[in-house]
Amino acid sequence: MAVTLKDVARYAGVSTSAVSRTFTPGASVSPKMREKVEKAAAELGYSPNALASSLTTGRTKLIGLVSNNFRNPIFLQIFDLFTRGLQEQGLRPLLVNLSDETDPANSVRMLRQYSVDGVVVASSTLPPEFAEAFHDAGMPVVHAFGRAATNPKVDIVGIDNVACGRIAAQTLIDRGYRKIGFLGGPDTATSTQDRLKGFQEVLSGRDDIDLTESFAAAYSFDAGRTEMQRLLSAPRAEAYFCGDDVLSIGAMSAIADHGLRCPDDIGIIGLNDMEIAGWNNIDLTTIHQPIRDIVDAAIAVMDELLNTPTKAPAARIFECNVVERGTLRKL
Repeated sequence: MAVTLKDVARYAGVSTSAVSRTFTPGASVSPKMREKVEKAAAELGYSPNALASSLTTGRTKLIGLVSNNFRNPIFLQIFDLFTRGLQEQGLRPLLVNLSDETDPANSVRMLRQYSVDGVVVASSTLPPEFAEAFHDAGMPVVHAFGRAATNPKVDIVGIDNVACGRIAAQTLIDRGYRKIGFLGGPDTATSTQDRLKGFQEVLSGRDDIDLTESFAAAYSFDAGRTEMQRLLSAPRAEAYFCGDDVLSIGAMSAIADHGLRCPDDIGIIGLNDMEIAGWNNIDLTTIHQPIRDIVDAAIAVMDELLNTPTKAPAARIFECNVVERGTLRKL
């Protein structure tokens, strides 16, 4: 049978309340009492019951980790970092897949059923209405990889996608490309809209630039490959800014299928700098998004919100930079 709190109290010769205080973060207990209780617990093999503790404290330490594009391999990195980081803070991530969800109210009801203490929305494509709905329901919320805003309704940690579009455009110009294409993700995604906006700001209106724009059905390998196959059936651009790395890799697959090579025949620049972008057989030139820094900052903000619920929402935006590899002409 499982060892109980009462067993530890009896073995240590102390009250059950002393044992409870010992295993309650922030509770008052003397060093001598703590040592005595922890020694007894170790000898008996006792571990505090997290569910029972939540009934006493009113906090479950559950954090809803919400996203909607589980087919994009970059989220394996993101979820790994988030789950490890949350657990190191004594919090328990509850992974929630909203890929097919369109109504924020349904998501609010689901997370309420689990009595989460807070919500991290980890997505650049999930509409901001979801994060705002969690906030309006009284849940502490951090939108990681969310859209940059001057006066956000919820805390945002991420990058300026408009600035990334500018970086991509200037990079292609600097390498001598003049027939330039934008191959984005879904045109309804704010990340796609913002990256295109920055791209257009630099390139539109220039007489020496031939700019084309197209959109894939999703941020996925298959969608990138399908859209590039379509583009290659007509007069093509000299280089493309793809909305993210997985779209880029799909596009590169279609390019190879047509007997063409990067960068000799077509240049490609992606965005994210996901792990596989640096593999020798990929070698993708891309814009580095500081994913680890964003995740660490989002967890720090969540920890702050749990302890200071009245904190005013703010946006923390990280800078990005080009990682030179082998899919663009050299300077």
